[in-house]
Amino acid sequence: MIRNYDVLVIGSGSAGLTLALHLESKLKIAVLAKRNLEEGASLYAQGGISVVLDKKDSIQSHIEDTTRTGVGLCYQETVQFTVEQAKSAIDWLIQEGTIFTRDKSTKTHYHLTQEGGHSHRRVIHAADATGWVVETKLAELVKQRPNIELFENHIAIDLLTQHRLGSYAKNNQCLGAYVFNTTTNKVDTFSARYVVIATGGAGKAYLYTSNPDVCTGDGIAMGWRAGCRVANMEFIQFHPTCLYHPNAKSFLITEALRGEGGQLLLPDGHSFMHLFDERKELAPRDIVARAIDHQMKRLGIDHVYLSISHKPESFIRQNFPTIYTRCLEFGIDITKDPIPVVPAAHYTCGGLMTNLYGQTDLPNLYAIGETAHTGLHGANRMASNSLLECLVFARSAASHINRNIIHMPQPENLPLWDESQVIDSEEEVVVAHNWDELRRFMWDYVGIVRTVKRLERAKHRIDLLMREISDYYSNFCITHDLIELRNLATVADLIILSALDRKESRGLHYILDYPNQAKVAKDTILIPKDYYATHYSRNE
Repeated sequence: MIRNYDVLVIGSGSAGLTLALHLESKLKIAVLAKRNLEEGASLYAQGGISVVLDKKDSIQSHIEDTTRTGVGLCYQETVQFTVEQAKSAIDWLIQEGTIFTRDKSTKTHYHLTQEGGHSHRRVIHAADATGWVVETKLAELVKQRPNIELFENHIAIDLLTQHRLGSYAKNNQCLGAYVFNTTTNKVDTFSARYVVIATGGAGKAYLYTSNPDVCTGDGIAMGWRAGCRVANMEFIQFHPTCLYHPNAKSFLITEALRGEGGQLLLPDGHSFMHLFDERKELAPRDIVARAIDHQMKRLGIDHVYLSISHKPESFIRQNFPTIYTRCLEFGIDITKDPIPVVPAAHYTCGGLMTNLYGQTDLPNLYAIGETAHTGLHGANRMASNSLLECLVFARSAASHINRNIIHMPQPENLPLWDESQVIDSEEEVVVAHNWDELRRFMWDYVGIVRTVKRLERAKHRIDLLMREISDYYSNFCITHDLIELRNLATVADLIILSALDRKESRGLHYILDYPNQAKVAKDTILIPKDYYATHYSRNE
């Protein structure tokens, strides 16, 4: 089946839904969600959104903090643009009915927290469930728009471009996407005048991650295969504090808990962050994660502890109700007990290169949110700048589309998905085994602390794995798991290539062979070669 839309939005997190809501009501819009509409990393964001609201704070201070945390690789134009647009984005959320936590001492102002890298309290939040509050509100609003059609349980396979369809015109452009319906196991062709990728990051490339299962780097992989450049994929942020418990899977302990006085402790009860940074627990995430990793390796332990129990019980339960309730399910009373924590893959700072409007290298294709590399985060994302980036660039991209869509015709004569040369697989276990192998060697060899030897081992493994996945993909019918595995392998390869290219330690990339920081800060930019962009595709 061929479905025609003005705008196809791939992804239903805060970036994708915000963009859909800002597009003109006369446009016919499709929004794809891999599972239910709200499921994604946005839903689980606890801390909040960075915005200058306090009179003691300033735009310039937010810019300086972001730039300092990004260790020389932030784009100044992008940082200034994002920070200056923050208040209007928050005002829009509030106007649409989003309820943030108020400061009880004044009752007229919003309560602001301070997180790692920030020099002021500037994180507006909804208790410790900001992502859930924002995402559910956006989903509620989207469902009320008759011009927006929602497709839950749909995953995009690949972008449709002129080059993919055999037209090697000089001006290649995006025409739509092939989309797999995980309920019916059928593939539809989605035609669109503009396509927006908002699929989030790639935390599931690692064995331990704070990300939900849907974060498999789909948008980055699709954009790369379609010919888009990617930048700074080596900068994978490991959140310092995820709950360490065999049944917890991926539960984040918000940085705001450290912002309110939480202390990191060794098993003997001694604190240690003062040994690594004068900002202690409020140092940027790369420093805190490496400090924890160092202590775990030095002592041969599986985790450290995070304690907020020195604060009054009423304060803890009021400010961290989600964490309190969740930990209690595992027998941990955070008003009395320290929380066992471990670093986990959390955020993809690199991605598809875009401008301030979210435009990629491929005409008619936009990328927003964690999928994109805007230059905001540099070598290390500052806490609570992620949801801010989603909101600001979704609004910017929507505005650009609204201004230009009148000039863009609807693509014609797009082909249906061809499954005539493939068969059903009788060895799905191969996909599961490859998935497990990939996540384990990425954790072991491309983690918080790296070496050239480890990275070379990872490159050897990923080359073998990608050949095996390519062969499997070419011969068997598509499945949800196969689509995700193919994308994860592509993104893992990009991470490894980028890490091997960077001959220094900077921000989130710490490599023992090159412990010093280069005098000149440069982006790691990968440009897809023609053979590489098409080698792992089908239906050429």
